[in-house]
Amino acid sequence: MRKRRFTAGLTAAVMILFSAAGNVYADEGDTAELEQQKAEAQAEADSLQSQLNTLLEKMTELENALIDKGEEIQQAQTNLAAAEKKRQKQYEDMKLRIKYMYENGNATLIEMILESGDFTQILSRAEYAQKINEYDRNMLEEYARTVQEISDLQAALEQDMTTLEETETSYEEQQSQLTTLIEEKSSEVENLDVQIQEAARLAAEKEAEREAQAAAASRETSSQEHSDNSSSGSSQTSSTADSSPGTDSGSVSSGSSSSSGGSASYNASAASIIVNAAWSQVGVAEYIYGSQNPGVSFDCSGLTQWCYAQAGISIPRTSSEQLAAGTIVTDPQPGDICWTQGHVAIYIGNGQMIEAQKPGTLVCVSSVRATYYVRY
Repeated sequence: MRKRRFTAGLTAAVMILFSAAGNVYADEGDTAELEQQKAEAQAEADSLQSQLNTLLEKMTELENALIDKGEEIQQAQTNLAAAEKKRQKQYEDMKLRIKYMYENGNATLIEMILESGDFTQILSRAEYAQKINEYDRNMLEEYARTVQEISDLQAALEQDMTTLEETETSYEEQQSQLTTLIEEKSSEVENLDVQIQEAARLAAEKEAEREAQAAAASRETSSQEHSDNSSSGSSQTSSTADSSPGTDSGSVSSGSSSSSGGSASYNASAASIIVNAAWSQVGVAEYIYGSQNPGVSFDCSGLTQWCYAQAGISIPRTSSEQLAAGTIVTDPQPGDICWTQGHVAIYIGNGQMIEAQKPGTLVCVSSVRATYYVRY
């Protein structure tokens, strides 16, 4: 009789062990599948991030090209104005000579030729008068060609600028799409992380439960082997209670990290000069690529560089260089630079900034758009 009870108890314990083991293997399979999904999603996110990094490098190069092309256009406009002015002066000089020589019936010219004396001198002076006319005509034609060449160059530069601006728009659209996809993939990875942690927690709980059941079964078998009385039941209940798993046995915690910017000393006096300089251009200066002409025109990084120069602070020319050379801070103060990819502005406090925003607009006050705040 005792042997039969012992055999029954052992069989029950073995069944419990196999059943629990089956559940663990199933949980491990689920976790492995989730880990695989996470790895695939992370690989996609990494690939998208690599594409975005390459695009951001191109956008930095494009910003430099836009500034250079803007400066070329402005120089061409200056050359065109100078050539036009020179042509106009040549034209006025020619009119004076024509008036002097021909306005009174060519008398002055005829007298000058006849007074020459011999025939050789007459021919020489007549040829001189003709050369004067040819010189005027040649000079006018030369300057006309110069003006046309500069005008053609300006048109070509402006076409180049249009192409660059279209490329910039395309890059911005690609950046937006890639950023959205990266955010979606990052969210997917985070969600899979949560599922993996939950699966690990459940597996740990089941493992603890399995161990408790196995221990209880083992004690029950041992009790049946040594005694046939009813005390084995209460012993089983007592041992089961004593070996219940604690609440911490299956918990898995996940750490979180956050990045914070550095700190830099704040010069309120210099900041006041920077902000006042920015205010002086609001509604006055137009956005023109490659320009840094107070009261007339700026591009975004030209404005920030000029404002800092008014406070005696020298900073680089382009937005990417200004980010690299400054200190990223998390406590923005008036005078700091608001930086986003390809764009910079002057922070003036209360969530506002002054910026040279885009072609065709004047320097203005806007709500802050900033990935980083930069201090010098």
